[in-house]
Amino acid sequence: MQSSLPLVIDRTAGTPLHLQLAEQFRAAVVDGRLQAEHRLPSTRDLAKQLGVSRAVAQAAYDQLHAEGWIEGRTGAGTFVTDVAPLRPTERRRTTVDRTLDRELLTLRPGIPFIDPTPDPGWRRAWREVSTQSPPRGYDDAAGLPALRTALAEHVGRVRGIACGPENILVTNGTVHGLRLLLGVTRQPGDRIAIEDPGYLNAVAAAMDHRLTIVDVPVDRDGLRVSALTDDLAAVYVTPSHQYPLGGRLPVARRNELIRWARRTGAMLIEDDYDSEFRFDVAPLPALAQLDLDRVVHLGTLSKTLSPALRLGWLVASDTTVDRLATFRANSGDWPGWPMQAALLAMLRDGYLDQAIRKHRRRYAERRTHTCSVLAPYGRVIGQDAGLHITLLLPDHIDDRAVSAQAREAGVAVAALSDYRRTVPGPPGLVIGYATPTTEDLHQALGILTEVLIRAGSKS
Repeated sequence: MQSSLPLVIDRTAGTPLHLQLAEQFRAAVVDGRLQAEHRLPSTRDLAKQLGVSRAVAQAAYDQLHAEGWIEGRTGAGTFVTDVAPLRPTERRRTTVDRTLDRELLTLRPGIPFIDPTPDPGWRRAWREVSTQSPPRGYDDAAGLPALRTALAEHVGRVRGIACGPENILVTNGTVHGLRLLLGVTRQPGDRIAIEDPGYLNAVAAAMDHRLTIVDVPVDRDGLRVSALTDDLAAVYVTPSHQYPLGGRLPVARRNELIRWARRTGAMLIEDDYDSEFRFDVAPLPALAQLDLDRVVHLGTLSKTLSPALRLGWLVASDTTVDRLATFRANSGDWPGWPMQAALLAMLRDGYLDQAIRKHRRRYAERRTHTCSVLAPYGRVIGQDAGLHITLLLPDHIDDRAVSAQAREAGVAVAALSDYRRTVPGPPGLVIGYATPTTEDLHQALGILTEVLIRAGSKS
């Protein structure tokens, strides 16, 4: 059946006409006036009914289609989908329940999609581990020798770092590797530069080791090397996909950073957290491939497989790796044998490469959808790689208030202001699209757009 749309145009309002139509349509679906499988009028008929141009009607339908509220069927027309937010009374109840259970729909960055059905490659890896006996006594504090050899081959092949097993230290992930590195190689009071806005766990690690943090601004290309001073002992940098703005440090600036480090003697700490997922071109080689004596490279499985694995690696000069391994031999703080053995099996079996290829396709589709839905509400940046995009908002919008309102409506999303420390910049949202199911992503984006429309109309 075809639905007549209960829509009204207000030409005196500051909101564009097509966004007015889209907002009223969403409200009609939410309160039950429009239901799944209702056929909508053509854009020509809708434009005639409302006294607007057909372009306005088409723009409204395009927006709703991008958000997943409607779908076109060849030869049949346009229909309301069954992927829509809950009715208001249901949403209020569910939001309370989810808040108590900490099961909000999440658009927070940095967490990959975890398929509830175990992959055959995953099962093969653990079957292989189950047929082995554990090592006699304590295993190598730097990591299983065979795994370090496999990881050296892996980072050489996919990240361009020429290294051997003597340059590899197996870690519990990026933060673990960073904390170990700072604790062993730095002294309290040393000055460390960290990107601003930047990764807050890196800031916390530096603070816990009583280092002096120097906030360094970033631009569309990443860290501004010209802002570094010669008294720095270390620089923490995310050159492949600046976190959270998404810039990629160009070759000229990478060379400038290496020359600066060689001249000053500073250590460069490269967090290579999601370089596997690049959607425009092949990833640039890692910064560490330029100078392994000056750069320490941190890699992780948290974005490719799961953060729950607590596995990663550190690539550095053999001297640095020896210092770290000696410290760990006394502390006993390194990943257990079963997890390392499983990762070795995944690398030998090609499972890690397969998982990256599969996820890259999935995330590319989700990235495109997320950008198309959110583009009308701000400026999308950082969309060429990774598991998140950043939506820059007009200066008059309070991004922390938008984040709080979204959470009240059932969606967890990060405010860009929460990543800033001393360097000012525009408000925005850091939006992860990897974690939810496809249906939950559609629903979460629909809720978020409602919040953004209300925020814009109140400003």
